[in-house]
Amino acid sequence: MSQPKMKILYAFPATGNGHISRAITLNPYLSKIGQVDYLISGTNSSLNFPYPLKYKFKGISLFYNKEGGLDHFKFLRQLNFLRIYKELKKIPIEKYDWIISDFEPISALACILKKKPFMHWGHQASFQYLQTPRPHEKSLLGETLLTRYINTDCSFGLHFKSYHHNICGPVIKNSILETSRKADDLISVYLPQYPLVKLIEFFGNLKPIDVQIFHPEVKVIEKNSNIGLYPINKELFDNSLIFCKLLITGGGFETPSEALYLNKRLISIPIKSHYEQKCNAAALSKLNVPVFSDLEDLSKDVVLREYEYYGQYENSISTLAPQEI
Repeated sequence: MSQPKMKILYAFPATGNGHISRAITLNPYLSKIGQVDYLISGTNSSLNFPYPLKYKFKGISLFYNKEGGLDHFKFLRQLNFLRIYKELKKIPIEKYDWIISDFEPISALACILKKKPFMHWGHQASFQYLQTPRPHEKSLLGETLLTRYINTDCSFGLHFKSYHHNICGPVIKNSILETSRKADDLISVYLPQYPLVKLIEFFGNLKPIDVQIFHPEVKVIEKNSNIGLYPINKELFDNSLIFCKLLITGGGFETPSEALYLNKRLISIPIKSHYEQKCNAAALSKLNVPVFSDLEDLSKDVVLREYEYYGQYENSISTLAPQEI
C-alpha cells in the first residue's frame, strides 16, 4: 500500500507580485512532495494565480499614496482584528504536515494560536538575520515589522547574496533561467507606486528610445510615440525584461533579482516609507546599482548613462533554481 501524500499548506500575501510569482515557480516542485493547498490574503496584487486557492482572505494589505509612498492611514483603517481572528479560525491548521508562510500573517497567527510549527520562508525571512543589509537610517517600526510580523524559530530567507547560512540566493524561474541573454534598444519600467501620467511625462522625454511601462492603471496595450503602455502581465513583462537594456523599478526583490541574473542595467527607486524596500536598496547599492529616493531625483542624463553602459559590467548574484529547493 502506498504511503499517503504529505499535506502542505503554502500561504502567501497578495501584497505586490513577488510572493505570487514565487509560489507559481515552486508549484511543480512542491507538488512532487505532497498535496499542496494554497492560502492567499490581501487585496492589492495585479498578478493572477493560476492554481486553485483553498483559502482566500482579506487579510492585511499595503496601500500607496500618489507621492509614491506607503499610505499609513489607509493601512491602519483596514485593520479589523475581529475579522482577522475569524479568518485564522477558519484554517484547519492541524490537518497539515508542513506549513510554509511566505510572510503571510493569517496562517502564521493560526499556527501560533494552535502551537503548530511552521516555516517562515521567502525574502522577508532573510531579515531575521542581522547580517542582511540595512539602510544607514534604521526604522524601529520597520525593523519590528520585518522581524516580528511573522514570529517563528524556523526562518529560511532569500536575498541577492547569502548573507547568512540560512539565507540563499533568489529563486529564478525557469523561463528566465533558460533564456539566452539578449538586448534591444529598449527600457523597461515598473514603478506602480507612481501615477501613470507622471511616468508618461518623464519617460516621454527619452525619444527616440523605446520605453515599455507596465502599470496597474493600464488595461489594454497602447503605443504613444516612444512609449508603450502595458497592463501587469507576467509573460509580457518577462519578455520585456529579457530584451531590455535597462530596467527602472522599485526596491522589490524578485524583479531586480531577475534583472541582475540577466545582467541588465538597473535603476532602483524604492517606495517611500517602505522600510523593506529601503533595505533592498541598501543591498542593491552594494552591487553598484544606482538608487534614487524619488522619480524627480532621476535625471535624463543618468538614465541615458545607464542605458549606454549596457554589457559593460557583470553583477554577480548567487541564485537558486526552483529544482534545487
